[in-house]
Amino acid sequence: MKKFAKKVQQFLVSEDGPTAVEYAVMLALIVIVCLTAIQSVGTNAAATFTGVAGQLGGGS
Repeated sequence: MKKFAKKVQQFLVSEDGPTAVEYAVMLALIVIVCLTAIQSVGTNAAATFTGVAGQLGGGS
């Protein structure tokens, strides 16, 4: 248990802690941008397929 506590203390003191937080924030922003882009593409694709289905005469 002392080894674990010492490792945690070293992690908090070292420069790797802030770097890990910065990477986590960047990753979160990238995920948000990707999800927004995917949602936008999905909405546009659904509208296109709905328009094509309407021109072809339904589908049911």
